[in-house]
Amino acid sequence: MEKIRVQKILSDAGYCSRRKAEALISAGRVKCNGHPVSLGDKALPTDHITVGGEPVFIPKKKEFRYIMLNKPRGYVTTLSDEQGRRCVTDLLEGIGTRVYPVGRLDRNSEGLLLFTNDGAFANGIMHPSREVSKTYRVTVRPPVSEEQLAQMAAGVTLDDGFKTAPANIVTQVTEPTRVVLLVTIHEGKKREVRRMCDAVGLEVARLRRISIGPVKLGMLKPGEWRDLTTEELRALRNAIGREG
Repeated sequence: MEKIRVQKILSDAGYCSRRKAEALISAGRVKCNGHPVSLGDKALPTDHITVGGEPVFIPKKKEFRYIMLNKPRGYVTTLSDEQGRRCVTDLLEGIGTRVYPVGRLDRNSEGLLLFTNDGAFANGIMHPSREVSKTYRVTVRPPVSEEQLAQMAAGVTLDDGFKTAPANIVTQVTEPTRVVLLVTIHEGKKREVRRMCDAVGLEVARLRRISIGPVKLGMLKPGEWRDLTTEELRALRNAIGREG
């Protein structure tokens, strides 16, 4: 068995972030088999590691978690934020496992966000070659013309010169004060749907992701999370294999 850095062992065990582990080591609070640990020291996952005298439980085999969160507005999709803004991980209390967001939603967007500690699965969802679909319920301010919708559906050039792939656009609600669109894309450019709307002159009032591939947000309330079901996980894995 190969030795690995102690800060990585602590991070992989879900005890804390790697940066926090490095701070604990620098402060002299971490020991391995009774001996103080220095930054850069390595150990085996089977070694007895303590922080502040308390033993750290190191799982013998990494257990993968697959979680969905209904992200509310006002949260950034990062593990920590130097500006002190609220992070999506603040909503994942009681998980007991360190997980990472699969892709992102910007601070003012909301809806379905996946988390996992399975790197291969996350890469499969995010990799452009897999073309896993993502559907958004987008509320825009009228008027909205058929020409604007046709331009978005055909693909538009964003502010950085990137040309988007064709998208599926469905008008769900048309009212005097709002128009609700269902926008399905197969890419993952930063803030892509908002920028698509900007490119054709549409003002976005609200943006909520309602599905990723075959997995739908459903009735999950804002700020709540749950583990994916076996059926949802199987369907996502099939989508990765089928669409790649």
